[in-house]
Amino acid sequence: MNTFAQMQLPSTLKSALNTLGFVEPTKIQESVIPVSINGLDLVACAETGSGKTGAYGIPIVSRLLEDTKKNALILAPTRELVTQISDFLRSLTVNCRELQVASIVGGADIRKQLGILKRNPRIVVATPGRLIDHLKRKSLNLDSTAILVLDEGDRMIDMGFAPQLDQILKFLPKQRQTSLFTATLTDRVRKLADKYLQKPERISVGRISLPVAAIKQSVIQTVIKDKDERLVDELNERKGSVIIFLRTKRKTDKLARYLADYGFKVSLIHGGRTHGQRNQAIESFKNGRSRILCATDIAARGIDIPQVEHVINFDLPMMDEDYVHRIGRTARNGASGQAVSFVTPEDHRAWQMLARKYQIKGVELVGLKRRPARRSFQP
Repeated sequence: MNTFAQMQLPSTLKSALNTLGFVEPTKIQESVIPVSINGLDLVACAETGSGKTGAYGIPIVSRLLEDTKKNALILAPTRELVTQISDFLRSLTVNCRELQVASIVGGADIRKQLGILKRNPRIVVATPGRLIDHLKRKSLNLDSTAILVLDEGDRMIDMGFAPQLDQILKFLPKQRQTSLFTATLTDRVRKLADKYLQKPERISVGRISLPVAAIKQSVIQTVIKDKDERLVDELNERKGSVIIFLRTKRKTDKLARYLADYGFKVSLIHGGRTHGQRNQAIESFKNGRSRILCATDIAARGIDIPQVEHVINFDLPMMDEDYVHRIGRTARNGASGQAVSFVTPEDHRAWQMLARKYQIKGVELVGLKRRPARRSFQP
């Protein structure tokens, strides 16, 4: 099965795929789509940027077009990921008026969401917390939900959504198809699959739980007081768009101001920003109005921007798994990219553990040397 045209898909869906320029499925799509269309439960594990959204989105649209009595629910851990998934599904259903897609996230106007839900959308994409709000309000009925997708299952566990998932599943029919998609296959993810899925097919594609091979990874040894200036040097030397990851909201705000004072075009997102502010920041970055996006780990997943050339870990992540998802914002869908991590003496042990865990070659740490003099920013 080499192309989407050769798959047994509805003509309206094939037309949408053709418009999107989808000709050949990725490896994960080629493996998952036939299993999913047949209605089997599955656990799919593949590296970030491999096309997982298409792997479950295409079968969902196909099955709902063929059975008008079925609906689908997709759960994702962040607002950004819900937005990305919803936008993709709307592009797949552009010729299918009978398939409405609803985005249900916290921080957005609940009145608008209530209006959308009154129209009985066939596909609901939601964060767990806001979905529970609607279930308690009885503004959403899941009795006709035949397909459940848990996207970024590992991240949902990391963010403490397990109790919310338990609540939500009480509202779902026992007879349904459930799919779990993840980029890292940990023991906790396996336990989640055992709990919610029935004899699932297990599909693994690519470098499971490892960074994409096309990403060139490197390390910069520095000290805390020199990090800001060393970052300016790196930004001057690199071309193309950059996502810079930090640990806290306060540091993200501070660094964005620092870089803006140097003349860089900067956007920022973190959990303290409103839904509108976060969307505006991502759109500015996508459209090239901002070259740099400063972000906490809330952006490590759920941002699909093909042209990201560089990821800079200004701070190492607090959770090992977030390293994979951070640098996975570059080198998406077969492209190449670069990821660099700043490591201070305080970070040595954490970095060495990351390097071993994710088999990062050529990043051995040496004795710290003084950095060169700062070069001025060239606009």
